[in-house]
Amino acid sequence: MTTNATAGGPAAQRPNGGDLVAEVLLRQGVKNLYTLCGGHISPILVGCKRRGIAIVDVRDEGNAAFAADAAARLTGVPGVAAVTAGPGVTNTLTALQNAQMAQVPLVLLGGAAATVLRGRGSLQDIEQMAAIKTFVKWSVAVTRVADLVPAVERAFAEALSGIPGPVFVECPIDLLYDESLIREWYIQSTGKQRDLKTRAMNLYLERHLGKMFGGLSDVRFGPAAVADVPETAFPLIEAAARMWAKAKRPVLVVGSQALCRPLEATAIAEAVRALGAPVYLAGMARGLLGPSDPQQMRHKRKNALKEADLVLLAGVPCDFRMDYGRSIGGRTKIIAVNLDLGTLLRNRVPTLPVPGDPGRFLQRLAGHAHVRGLAWPEWRATLAARDAERDAEIMQMAAEPCPPMNPVAVVQAIEAALDDDAILVADGGDFVATAAYVLRARKPLSWLDPGVFGTLGVGGGFALAAATSRPNSLVWLLYGDGAAGFSLMEFDTFVRIGKGCVAVVGNDAGWTQIARDQVTILGDDVGTVLAATAYDKVAEGLGGVGISVRELAALPAALAEAKALARQGKAVLVNCHIGRSEFRKGSISM
Repeated sequence: MTTNATAGGPAAQRPNGGDLVAEVLLRQGVKNLYTLCGGHISPILVGCKRRGIAIVDVRDEGNAAFAADAAARLTGVPGVAAVTAGPGVTNTLTALQNAQMAQVPLVLLGGAAATVLRGRGSLQDIEQMAAIKTFVKWSVAVTRVADLVPAVERAFAEALSGIPGPVFVECPIDLLYDESLIREWYIQSTGKQRDLKTRAMNLYLERHLGKMFGGLSDVRFGPAAVADVPETAFPLIEAAARMWAKAKRPVLVVGSQALCRPLEATAIAEAVRALGAPVYLAGMARGLLGPSDPQQMRHKRKNALKEADLVLLAGVPCDFRMDYGRSIGGRTKIIAVNLDLGTLLRNRVPTLPVPGDPGRFLQRLAGHAHVRGLAWPEWRATLAARDAERDAEIMQMAAEPCPPMNPVAVVQAIEAALDDDAILVADGGDFVATAAYVLRARKPLSWLDPGVFGTLGVGGGFALAAATSRPNSLVWLLYGDGAAGFSLMEFDTFVRIGKGCVAVVGNDAGWTQIARDQVTILGDDVGTVLAATAYDKVAEGLGGVGISVRELAALPAALAEAKALARQGKAVLVNCHIGRSEFRKGSISM
């Protein structure tokens, strides 16, 4: 069901505000709305369902926003979450900050108290706009029904424009329900009450309602928002091409921002291959070249950056992950491309700063005559030999006794079990970081991690978005046992909506990434000890399938069983009891 191109007509025939919002979402290409129900937003949910937009109702509003974040990363269409007023909105703040720092276009629709009751003690009435302002790039509080359409349409445009990010639209409850019902709620029955106070109040409310529902005949629906991507100036492309052609030991580092337009992933991968240099992939760029492209290097990145004479940072900031720029040799020339000018110049000023879209830049650079056919076989062979040496070390560490199971050996078993359609969701500390050294994303846009904010708790929401946005792929959710506590309840959601996944918990009964350095430096494990909880039983209690594994020999069969069940639409959790290895000793980040 859709409405006409306008929202006019007699009041009895006009769609309510929830329908108007739903129609905008449909026209913007939204397939899934992530939400937790609330009376403030119910008309939006009903309107979306009528239009064929799937309602994915989660168990925590934060997970709705995390799901919207991941949906945007996978599809290129801003992800949408709808939450009720007050605590519904505030529960999303961490997820909004995560999306803002990861530069992900996300639209949050938040309910609000009725327009005439603001500040009078209404249910869940707080100053939401002030609370949310620093967590989003743009926000608006709508006060007329007719303004819902342009406000939500602008929200999509703002989320995609410039540096992508989250936006917020506040939708008061009395803008969303049918006009006749709202009038019934507001206008006091006069009956025998003909006192001046009642008549004055009704007159005020009639005027308020007239303004609130006025202008509907002028509403028009616009086209889907499209990101306006400015082209990099040709002189910058020319300068970069000349530097690339002169390099003897170039290194390309591609980060998540290069994939901010996921529909261009294939073209970006072709451009990276055409540039010919050894490449390191980070964040959402993992999997860009598949699992085993000889051009991609995986280990000893810091050594390569120190020895390189030219480094191209495509959407990679010089933050803590690059040791604030100190990872790159002091005399090394740097080409840095970033949508954010402030990020581009932070900590380490590049030789050639290029403001703009990194993915588009790589495509244009690869097409330049100066770089065609370039290759550095000896340099690539040197780095490849180091990769092979590190892989051999990892194999040796996987074979070391670490009862009940060595975590490195566990992730090697997961790697062996991955199929070509695997989507990997990373949510955890020590176990998940160990997995990042071993697991090879099978294709572009098949690795989801929180990004620079390092947020624990993304797992349930991210996995739900992957399962609903890519229904023909098998979702693998990698949990640390600490991180599992944030969103394991979403197994209930997987079961209710009939989606399968394989969650693997690395269960070492502790916050090991923190304990590793806390105990060494401070001599105390306070606050870092957990129980060896039967997370498999928790999954079973939520309607899923639980498998407990304590011996490495049993793990391949357990993973095979989990995959088979997940492809049948079952949510499966494999609780892997692991020991604490020294694989990531000294990995503290500041």
